[in-house]
Amino acid sequence: ASKLSTLMFQITSVKIKCHICLCMQVLTVSSSVPLRVSAALSTAEESRVKLESLLEKERVLSNTLQQHLQGAQVWADSIGQVLGQLDTLERHMKYLQCLADILEVLTQFHWPFISPPTQTLSPPANAQELNSQLELLVSQLLSLQTSDDLISEKKEIPSRPGQSQTPPLSLPIQIMLLPLSKRFRYHFTGNRQTNNLSKPEWYLTQVLIWMGNSSNFMDEKIQPVLDRAGAKVNARVELCRGLLTLAQEKLAQDAPRLLYDDALFCHLVDEVLQFEKELRGTHSYPRTYPGVLHILLEETVFQKWLSVERKMAVEKVDAMLSAEGAWSSQYKDITDMDELKAPDCAETFMTLLLVITERYRSLPCPRAQLSFLALQKELVDDFRIRLTQVMKEESRQPLSPRYCAILNAANYISTVLSDWGDNVFFLQLQQAAVSVGEEILGPLGATETGRLASLEGSLFEALLALLERLRGDMLGRLLDAVMRDVKEKAQPYCKDRWISLPSQNDQATMSLSSSACPMMLCLRDHLLQLQQMLCLPLFQTFWQGLAERLDNFIYEDLILYNHFNEGGVAQLQYDMTRNLFPLFGHYCKRPENFFKHVKEACIILTLKVGPALLLCDMLKQSEEDEGILNHQQPSPESALNELGVYKLAPSDVQILLNLRSAWLKQ
Repeated sequence: ASKLSTLMFQITSVKIKCHICLCMQVLTVSSSVPLRVSAALSTAEESRVKLESLLEKERVLSNTLQQHLQGAQVWADSIGQVLGQLDTLERHMKYLQCLADILEVLTQFHWPFISPPTQTLSPPANAQELNSQLELLVSQLLSLQTSDDLISEKKEIPSRPGQSQTPPLSLPIQIMLLPLSKRFRYHFTGNRQTNNLSKPEWYLTQVLIWMGNSSNFMDEKIQPVLDRAGAKVNARVELCRGLLTLAQEKLAQDAPRLLYDDALFCHLVDEVLQFEKELRGTHSYPRTYPGVLHILLEETVFQKWLSVERKMAVEKVDAMLSAEGAWSSQYKDITDMDELKAPDCAETFMTLLLVITERYRSLPCPRAQLSFLALQKELVDDFRIRLTQVMKEESRQPLSPRYCAILNAANYISTVLSDWGDNVFFLQLQQAAVSVGEEILGPLGATETGRLASLEGSLFEALLALLERLRGDMLGRLLDAVMRDVKEKAQPYCKDRWISLPSQNDQATMSLSSSACPMMLCLRDHLLQLQQMLCLPLFQTFWQGLAERLDNFIYEDLILYNHFNEGGVAQLQYDMTRNLFPLFGHYCKRPENFFKHVKEACIILTLKVGPALLLCDMLKQSEEDEGILNHQQPSPESALNELGVYKLAPSDVQILLNLRSAWLKQ
């Protein structure tokens, strides 16, 4: 333990000595270079101070620079905008230069043609050069129009009723329109005397004149250039579109200002319709492009138009019905033109409806056309009511010319409406009525809608039914009046001595019964009179109805009322076949077919005694054997048919057989 302690002490002593030695060495070195270390430390301190100063300056400078940049950004943005505007102005200058070039060129071609171009104008000396310049400039403008910038700037124009979307005008045409547009606005805006609300024809006619004056130039000069440039447009149509824009804008401004002046408003409508007619006809403007009619379809303007049309139509109807010659036909002395014998009031009324049809026929909106159709139907029904009122005033004298004229009027209107129902235009309206008609014409019902859709019915079906009822009622009154007169004149004839007339063998020649003369004369006079006063279709209906009534009257009041001897039967047959039937033979080939009761009664009454008794026995036997099936015995009907009797029943024939006095004694 002591050795270990000594060893440890020695080791520790050695370590201490070594440490002391090392310290002495360090102290020796440190003391040898104090100035160099001090100088280095001093330099390092100075560098640190300078670095902090520089960093502070950098922060200050950075802040100052940031503030400066923020302030300068506004100026930079402003300068950038100005530069952009300068760039735009430069492009506009180039564009305007292009415009100026094409307007110098167009001027040398004498554009615009304010007055009709004359053939005496000689072409310019440099025509070839001008044509080349024109083609180059038009091509450049077309390229410019199709650029993305212009395409992106296109604005959608909201469509009006009946107006479809149309592509923008081609740029060359827009430029050509500039001088015309300037002239139009100079004359037809502001306080110019030519800007007159009461004279819409001035600016509408001017537009048409410009179209006509420019058409040849557009076809001969501009169209070939457009074709070679690959532009699929019609130069003349494009110019018309541009000129139409001027008229449309003017009309849109003027129309609302005329809503409270009926006369000026009607004049405007007339001029617009005439303008549209010339535009589509004379200038062949495509119907796929809108004209000016859509201006009249603006709701307030359109309702005013309907109101004015209704008002003017009613006034005209009042005037035509109160005119002196309202119930006479202007063609009464011209046979070939007076088949329907329509009185002036009816013909004038239907002409009025036809004019209204022509006014709305070209409207581009089916709803508007159906609104006018509803107005026409309203006017027809009103006219029918007026006819009914006048008819009731004349009903005490149904054979008067005025009563017959009213009947002709109802028939004429019905005939014209029936023809209209088969007209292509009204058939097209009929299809439109199926889809949108209820909004305008009122509820149609499933049955009526189905009939309209299948073209079985017509738009005028209800009106035709009412007119047919009026016509039937008036014809019935007319027949009643004639039959009253005939029956009165026929009384002596019906009560003649039919059972005691002399035999045919006792007379040299047969002649008309003297008692039948008043009845026959009455019939003849009425037929001749009404043939002159009624139109052919009505007269045919009348005489056929008269024949039917007369057949029943003679059969029931004369034949069944009397008994006949051989002379009476012969006289009756002679009166009928040689006098009555021929009265109606002027109107058909076999008039006896319209007097079946009388004709067949004469067949039975003129039978010889033997066949008559056999027929009577057969009919009695058939009556007794009724219900018993007998194939060997012919039926009464077949036996009567063999005699030429088809209308009369076996029971009627038995009654007739009992009217022969000679047979009653058998």
